[in-house]
Amino acid sequence: MPHTVLLAEDDRAIRNALERALTLEGYRVTAVADGVEALAQAHRMRPDVLVLDVMMPGIDGLQVCRVLRAEGDRTPVLILTALVETADRIAGLDAGADDYVVKPFDVEEVFARLRALLRRAAPAPAESGPAAAPEPGTPPEPSGLSGRLLEAAGLRMDPQARQAWRGDRELELTRTEFELLELLIRNAGVVLEHSTIYDRIWGYDFGPGSKNLAVYVGYLRRKLDEPGAPQLIHTVRGVGYVLREG
Repeated sequence: MPHTVLLAEDDRAIRNALERALTLEGYRVTAVADGVEALAQAHRMRPDVLVLDVMMPGIDGLQVCRVLRAEGDRTPVLILTALVETADRIAGLDAGADDYVVKPFDVEEVFARLRALLRRAAPAPAESGPAAAPEPGTPPEPSGLSGRLLEAAGLRMDPQARQAWRGDRELELTRTEFELLELLIRNAGVVLEHSTIYDRIWGYDFGPGSKNLAVYVGYLRRKLDEPGAPQLIHTVRGVGYVLREG
């Protein structure tokens, strides 16, 4: 069954061209011209993914995203933006968006990012067989933990419950931030190249000119770092990133 896309873009030429391209790619597309209609359609049709322009009359794309996230709606959101400053991109991520594309964009990049978002949103296959009974005398797990914690550099992560902590402080992470941190924790002490991270997180290498990864790393650092504590994510110039303490 084809995936459903809700596209909100006030520029008619861009909206029509992108709607046509997505339809030819096999998506079922509902296209609207403003944020008010985008919210109405999101509540009505429950799309598989949303593509939202930032600059729209009335309610803009970031406000649409904030409203949906406040309602507990975790539908993947791809932001279209002509704003290229890092602060503008961070604003989109802070609103709850999962990824963004800067205008003017190549439609193949939009396709690649949508495929990555939909893969990550797909439910994990259920494990077969009944859960093993605990041994007599085994203490119960702490509340909220699945028992499959990853630990590195003073961080703890429960991939199943999608929770992460630095010390006793729980981290509030978006889907992409969580997956990036999980990749770094699983490879703690190993320098991961840019292309490897792009492939594992987005399923597509956007090339050396892309600032996408740097923006996400910067935003993740802001949530991880603490005054007086060592930085955990280190840049290896020209190569990539590594998670280590000190």
